Amino acid sequence: MYNFETRLQYLKGIGEKRAAQFAKLGLFSVGALLRYYPIRYEDWSKITSIYEAPVGEVCCIKAVVFSPVTEIKTKGGSFICKTSVFDGSDMLNLTFFNNKYIASSLKEGEEYLFYGKLSVNKFGAVEMLSPLFAKAKGGEKIRPIYRQKGTLNSKFIERCVTQALFELKGNIAETLPLDLIEKYRLPSLEAALNNMHFPESYEALNAAKRRLVFEELLILQLGFLRKKSVNSSLNAPPIQKDYTKEFLASLPFSPTLAQKRCVKEAAADIGKNSPMNRLLCGDVGSGKTAVAAALIYSVHKNGFQSALMVPTEVLANQHFNTLTQMYKDSNISVMLLCGSTPAKEKKRIKSALSSGECSVVVGTHAIIQSDVEFFNLGLVITDEQHRFGVAQRAALGMKGKSPHILVMTATPIPRTLAMAVYGDLDISFLDEMPKGRLPVKTYHVSTAYRNRIYAFIKKHLDNNKQAFVVCSLVEEGESDLVPATEYFEFLKSTHFKNYSIGLLHGQMKTKEKDAVMSDFINKTHKLLVSTTVIEVGIDVPNAVVMMIENAERFGLSQLHQLRGRIGRSSEQSFCILVSDAVNDEALSRFDILCKTNDGFKIADKDLAMRGPGDFFGSRQHGLPEMQIADLMTDSKALLEAGKAARRIIEIDPLLKEECHKGLLYEIERLFMAI
Repeated sequence: MYNFETRLQYLKGIGEKRAAQFAKLGLFSVGALLRYYPIRYEDWSKITSIYEAPVGEVCCIKAVVFSPVTEIKTKGGSFICKTSVFDGSDMLNLTFFNNKYIASSLKEGEEYLFYGKLSVNKFGAVEMLSPLFAKAKGGEKIRPIYRQKGTLNSKFIERCVTQALFELKGNIAETLPLDLIEKYRLPSLEAALNNMHFPESYEALNAAKRRLVFEELLILQLGFLRKKSVNSSLNAPPIQKDYTKEFLASLPFSPTLAQKRCVKEAAADIGKNSPMNRLLCGDVGSGKTAVAAALIYSVHKNGFQSALMVPTEVLANQHFNTLTQMYKDSNISVMLLCGSTPAKEKKRIKSALSSGECSVVVGTHAIIQSDVEFFNLGLVITDEQHRFGVAQRAALGMKGKSPHILVMTATPIPRTLAMAVYGDLDISFLDEMPKGRLPVKTYHVSTAYRNRIYAFIKKHLDNNKQAFVVCSLVEEGESDLVPATEYFEFLKSTHFKNYSIGLLHGQMKTKEKDAVMSDFINKTHKLLVSTTVIEVGIDVPNAVVMMIENAERFGLSQLHQLRGRIGRSSEQSFCILVSDAVNDEALSRFDILCKTNDGFKIADKDLAMRGPGDFFGSRQHGLPEMQIADLMTDSKALLEAGKAARRIIEIDPLLKEECHKGLLYEIERLFMAI
């Protein structure tokens, strides 16, 4: 008997060779095939008469083949077949190109469905060129169109899905509990799958979609909540006394209300018996480091160590310097561990970590190496955490006994999406900028304004300020782009020959990058020509102008991240987007950036424009791949599924009850690939 776990090669009509082709689509079982939903549909159920069929529009005609198929070979070697059909209202000529099977497929006197677009030839006659066709009997239906790959065409996939549904008829196990099906008036899984692939009507198709979207979002959130429930059963390092207020009072500036709120939320977490798992989501320049520092301070005062892992050595150095300055009047020992750290120094730091002499270590991937051991790790922090894989983040957590975990991101995330993507985390939104910060003034100009921009930059450099010029390429590669290396040489020898200029890009060695950034931070360089390597975390308050070349090459959130490198002081800052692009998408991005500095509003717009997959780039966030749900457009279903998921976890945290076994199976399937 067939079931969802039956391997595809055993399904009638497939075999091992075809199964290998399905594997390239990521489909290995009958269940996976049935979850491979059509990307669109062709409506063969709505029949139009030849007489009423509109020219230039796709339609479906039911007609009888009126004349035998004639075959013509052209001088160029092409193969043309012609015939005519009649439906009682009018006659229609059909022409097929390079299809030698037409004569044997279309029989004179038999009735067929023809699906295509009517056109008018040079003689004024109406015809249909190369229409799709099928025998009329049983053909009047809404037909699925599947994403194809290699030699697997949509028709063959359709045939295999038909076979799978036939073999499993009456034996498709329900995944949702009966009470949810009744409450939300959902069709059964079997009915939903049948109507998703072969809709009886558009009403049935919409009902099937609603059921499958709800189910997928429910399973997504149940998976995260189950993980969170399991985590809450672990014993965390006991942070019995809260010292965060003491630390905040020692700062030379007044924290924002948002910072105080986020510190309070996280401090409450680390005071519990179970480990904290919290996301700190804040816009660029909103002060995430101060929040992290407050927690580190409290963890240290309770006798535990902290680790802060960041994606780049430049950012690691910056955090190290910031924390060292913040803790200068305390006995907190902060150490820096990176790949470029000298061997002798690495040995000393590792010894200090294992003995407990070091209170805080800041570093890159170097701190998750197997020979790095902690005396009593209590708090793990990852900054710009989307740049780390799931396994890398887990490896740092494994360095301690269920340590508290704080993950930070400077990519503002719409709240509804954050609920889905970080369902296993509690979330703090740092949605307020420090006092005295002025919004960055942003302008979009064409390349014709370059000389005026150079003069504008020089005016600020002469006032002892600094500036960035951002390029999308490192070296010559595409003729329409300005490469950073070439641009650097050009500016150095022409417009800015009397100024100290630095060059920074990802292909430079770490020591070279660190030296350039150090010179820029210390004001040795007035102007920095850079690629997007500056996107993450670099803090230079004296930089007040940013010029972004070929701005159309960057996404909306990326442009906002780049812009976040300026406007980090009480000085007015300016971001100039240079682009000759005239397409609507690019102009829309520029318009949004010129109108707002609010990262959360920008994230909403970016998500709407690109969708969740592109919004997050790679799947390092730990977000499973959705088959049918859209986290942006299905926000109502997301909220409903979230409520249902929380109710289920409350009564059955491990999903052991019989009515939840189908959900547990689907959770394991959905999360298998991450």
